[in-house]
Amino acid sequence: MAKFISTMLSPLLTPTYSTLMALSISPKLLDVTGDRFKLLLIIFALTCIFPMITIAVLHNFKVIKDKRLISRKERLIPYITGTIYYGVAVFHVIYSHEPTWLVMFFAGGALACLISTIVNFWWKISAHMAGIGGLLALLWQIDAMELEIISRPWMVAYILIAIILSGLLGSARLLLKRHTLPQVIAGFLNGLICVSLMMRLFG
Repeated sequence: MAKFISTMLSPLLTPTYSTLMALSISPKLLDVTGDRFKLLLIIFALTCIFPMITIAVLHNFKVIKDKRLISRKERLIPYITGTIYYGVAVFHVIYSHEPTWLVMFFAGGALACLISTIVNFWWKISAHMAGIGGLLALLWQIDAMELEIISRPWMVAYILIAIILSGLLGSARLLLKRHTLPQVIAGFLNGLICVSLMMRLFG
């Protein structure tokens, strides 16, 4: 069960989940382009498919030994490329003329990736928890900004579910012995704070 939770809430998938939630929560989102599926597909490619390909190539050329990136030292290149992919996602959302708050969500994700990369030189921080922390921050900030969204009770339900999933994911990472409790908490705060700050200050 811990492995299943870790896989389903992988940091490679949470950006896609977040985008899907944003699309479902804000009915008027993407009025400019009118193509929600295209945005979702491109975000999925940039934040999931391309990073997976990068990891597979690195593994094939023996740069990394384990695709799960258990070793801190093996995380450096995937983290750097992940930050770049997030940066490209930011520019794509801008190019698509989406709302500033959505742009700032991805900018916050890119910042969290950058911080994870820097911290990784000395310490192993949880990317899984950064991803779920960013998702929770997105829901929290959408609700706080009082955008035209679905009913407030649904927003409360979404936020509560995200909090529960955060707890489950953190527990799973500890049970699998991938991280210590401080690393789990630090990863979660990294995603939560970076996305919240970017959306609050510039969104």
